[in-house]
Amino acid sequence: MSKILYDVGVRAYGLGVRLAAPFLPKAALWVNGRKDIFSEIERKLHHNTAPVAWFHCASLGEFEQGRPLMEAFRQRFPDFKIVLTFFSPSGYEVRKNYAGADFIFYLPLDTPHNAHQFISTVKPTLAVFVKYEFWHHYTKALRKRHIPLFSVSAIFRPNQIYFQKKGSFYRRILERFTHIYTQNQESAQLLASIDFTRVSTAGDTRVDRVLQTAKNAAPIPLAEAFKDTAPVMVIGSSWPQDLEVLLPFMQEQLPAVKFILAPHEIKDKELSDMEAQFPGKAIRYSKADVATVDTYRILLIDNIGMLSSLYQYADYAYVGGAFGKGLHNTLEPAAFGPPIFFGPKYAKFQEAKDLVDAGVAFCVKSSQDLSKKFLAVHDNPAALQKINASTQAYLQKQAGATDRILTSLEYWLPSRQV
Repeated sequence: MSKILYDVGVRAYGLGVRLAAPFLPKAALWVNGRKDIFSEIERKLHHNTAPVAWFHCASLGEFEQGRPLMEAFRQRFPDFKIVLTFFSPSGYEVRKNYAGADFIFYLPLDTPHNAHQFISTVKPTLAVFVKYEFWHHYTKALRKRHIPLFSVSAIFRPNQIYFQKKGSFYRRILERFTHIYTQNQESAQLLASIDFTRVSTAGDTRVDRVLQTAKNAAPIPLAEAFKDTAPVMVIGSSWPQDLEVLLPFMQEQLPAVKFILAPHEIKDKELSDMEAQFPGKAIRYSKADVATVDTYRILLIDNIGMLSSLYQYADYAYVGGAFGKGLHNTLEPAAFGPPIFFGPKYAKFQEAKDLVDAGVAFCVKSSQDLSKKFLAVHDNPAALQKINASTQAYLQKQAGATDRILTSLEYWLPSRQV
């Protein structure tokens, strides 16, 4: 019965997206990206004779989790071609030109026919699914062909169906994985509770990437000129719900503190509203000049791709998303060591929980709460130094997940390719 419900659910999802496509741009991308997908895959891989490593990510967040491993894999095993697939447009559309993979596709819907055709065409030597991806027909097709399958950066929680009495169908999906590499010990223990023992606690591969990014961060002259000698809070990936909390706080802290604000979605109206809210104090990055930018108190980032480097100028960081659907990347600011603030919806993010437990990140529920927790560390050199040291200690403890996983994967590659 569970399999029937699974298949019905998968097909119903596909139908629902197709019905929504005329009205929702993201749904249209999902549908259009899969048109003639097998013809595209066959055409692009037709002449390939190299062994293939297949990496699959649901979306952009999972891509960032798997990216360090993909890049390290390519460096260690240059004879392999990398096939990268995405389920969501928010991953594919942003990374469809990613140079670290040889072939990038949308993943066809998980049906018996699609799984068989995809595996038969791609012919992977091994498959790596990142974090949450556990597809029934794809895992079954891989197992049938004796292709090693790995889950990396996996996180499990007690309320998931794998650990419930009615979850036998989904536990069988897990059983098809050759090995699962979890982010934390709790996830490994949960797997052990259902007698899954092919598991290792490897840590979070993103830590390796953010440490490397921080080490190689190029200076941004405009941001450097804006900061001058003032303390700066970098606000990353903010949503309207975050701004409801942030705006009163910003009004309160100006002019003593400067703000660099990088919204999650760049919309002209919202940037204009911010300029109107702070007349003469806020300026867009695209309109700013190095010679005069230090006279402003708020720098509005109206481009994409700069945020991870902007955190090098942060004396404090606020990460958005946790008043809405979910928290964005807290490891990027952590790599530079400032106190980090974010909203209450962070329970599903292990790194955020760890940073809160370490006393270097702070959950805030209102403007007043943000002000209180900010002032507890503001202009407090001893507290800031302790936070920086504790953050670096946490990151160094987590570092090395990529190499641990990659070294383990070597065992499963044919000896001629190791």
